[in-house]
Amino acid sequence: MRQERTSPAVLMAICVGAIVLFIPPVSRADSAPDWFRAAAQDTLPEYPKETVAVILLDEQFTTVNDKGEIETRYRRVLKILRPEARDKYGAVVVSFDNETKITYLKAWTITPAGAVIETKEKDTVETSISTFEVFSDKRSKFLKFPEANPGSVAGYEFVRRHRPFVFEDSWLFQRGIPVRHATLTVKLPAGWEFSERWANYTVQKPQDLGTGGYRWELRDIPAVEIEPEMPPWEAVAGRLDVKYFPRKPELRAKTSGTWNELGGWYTSVAASSRTATPEIKQKVAELTAGAATPLDKMKALAGYVQRTIRYVAIEVGIGGYQPHAAGDIFTHQYGDCKDKVTLLSAMLNEIGVESYYVLIDTKRGIVVPDFPSLRFNHAILSIRLPDGIPDTALFAVAKDAKLGRLLFFDPTSKYVPLGYLPSSLQDNYGLVVTPDGGRLILLPLLPASVNRLLRTAKLSLSEAGNLDGAVQEIRWGAPAFMSRTQFLESPPGKRSRVIEDFLGNFLNNFTVTGASVQELENYDQTLTINYNFVVEGYAKTAGYLMIVRPRVVGAKGSTILTGKPRKYPIEFGEATRQDDIFDITLPPGYVVDELPQPVQVECAYGSYKSELKVSDNALHYKRTYEIRDVVVPTQKLDEVRNFFKQIAADERSTAVLRRANP
Repeated sequence: MRQERTSPAVLMAICVGAIVLFIPPVSRADSAPDWFRAAAQDTLPEYPKETVAVILLDEQFTTVNDKGEIETRYRRVLKILRPEARDKYGAVVVSFDNETKITYLKAWTITPAGAVIETKEKDTVETSISTFEVFSDKRSKFLKFPEANPGSVAGYEFVRRHRPFVFEDSWLFQRGIPVRHATLTVKLPAGWEFSERWANYTVQKPQDLGTGGYRWELRDIPAVEIEPEMPPWEAVAGRLDVKYFPRKPELRAKTSGTWNELGGWYTSVAASSRTATPEIKQKVAELTAGAATPLDKMKALAGYVQRTIRYVAIEVGIGGYQPHAAGDIFTHQYGDCKDKVTLLSAMLNEIGVESYYVLIDTKRGIVVPDFPSLRFNHAILSIRLPDGIPDTALFAVAKDAKLGRLLFFDPTSKYVPLGYLPSSLQDNYGLVVTPDGGRLILLPLLPASVNRLLRTAKLSLSEAGNLDGAVQEIRWGAPAFMSRTQFLESPPGKRSRVIEDFLGNFLNNFTVTGASVQELENYDQTLTINYNFVVEGYAKTAGYLMIVRPRVVGAKGSTILTGKPRKYPIEFGEATRQDDIFDITLPPGYVVDELPQPVQVECAYGSYKSELKVSDNALHYKRTYEIRDVVVPTQKLDEVRNFFKQIAADERSTAVLRRANP
């Protein structure tokens, strides 16, 4: 599904990308625009030493005419501070499509010596984003800044014209580098109105310029600092969302004032796509012939669309939103996310099961309830569960007062079976599109008990400190999806590397002596991974003592909260419970001299406990780690910091063995 986000962040990216070898011819110029020169002379404050560049000026001028056509002029000036900025900020990429025209593009560079270099639209390279699995009308113009060295100032200006499918815009004024000065100016026709919503920033009232003109102005916007395990960049950066409300009735359909209206718009876009052809009806009968229950029929149809229909996106114009006809999708055996949803919905209808499109963003936190917007990049399906189908084994279920029990399913996600949801879609808002309009619903967060990992190991230590034995991992839910992805997307002859890479995070001088995987391609079954290994010198010897770490593999502790204070929340992948049970037979002639204390720690978001006991000439290490929620707000970070600190300390703890008769 196409992301119709008209913000500068989508329309342009200052990156060199794959065309770094292209160096356009340049011309020396005695003059450059006054706005460019004025910004270049700005005196900068002191920035942290890791700041590679700074945006001196970021201006956007949007003019809407009475026919619903929009022209936007973008201006940006940035200063290169460090050499590594060239790779990320050394060019401008301007995107456009069949509905968008770039009518002007020019760039300038002022070298540290003061020379002005001009590059024009004729110096650009035009590329397409089409690949073997995506055909799109979206193209890009690439323009590299010459001599973008430390001390250089680069700037550009371009104009685009388009007729949007909906009247909304996003001003993403906060970036990965500081911004000195940013402005947004909007000019509306007489009688038009607008609404606005600020996100992650202090609300700023616009200056009324008269005759339908409004201007927002910001200064000294700090950079978005990338922190480990933070929410998506777009979910924490400051932005202003704006909607335009036209006066002409024929244009009102392009304004999504409510979620219901937005759902109504998509209903009209997708109308008649889900009609089943005779060939589809025949295939449904074939797939469900041996199914004993309605749920078995649903699973058969879901598995067919998920595994058999190849992902190929053809997105031209409204095709970025409008699904193809179910008959065409079935005939060609390919489609994108909304096409897969369309075909599955048509097939489910043949067995009497009602279903609805769900528009969603694959990044949690992008869609917000209080501002209806077309901020979606993905489509999945919500299935209205018929009476008589229990949801005890269907975890991705939400109860809606009007629609009843809704089972959410993503037929694009290859390894996540019916009843589950990919982690990024959980606890995330989706627009359920019904014949009556749309309803924004919070998709369920699957409980920790659904995403399990049980790891058991039978190991032995030698007198030389070598460790060998066998490990079995039983995975279901998210841990199983992750491992299936790793194994199935590796060539069969190289799948052992998945296990070797995992062990390499915790062990040195090890050799994998055997491995097997069970139920790898049965996605609705638990995944079992068995492997054997030998580790030379695992335990450290000191005279008649031997020091051994009972937590052999697997890491739950984290250092994400060490160092300087964080600015942003933590976002875990999913709720999960993971257990380790390690039995380590002692080497002949050794007894236990010292054991670490049991650990039990809990916070609002998770719990952890471990213990180490001795019996039958063996160490018995057992621990349980559980995460119950996925987003930790900044005000709760201290609590979680202590939680992970204690886990990390436990993972480093050791037992001391002593030779019985030294």
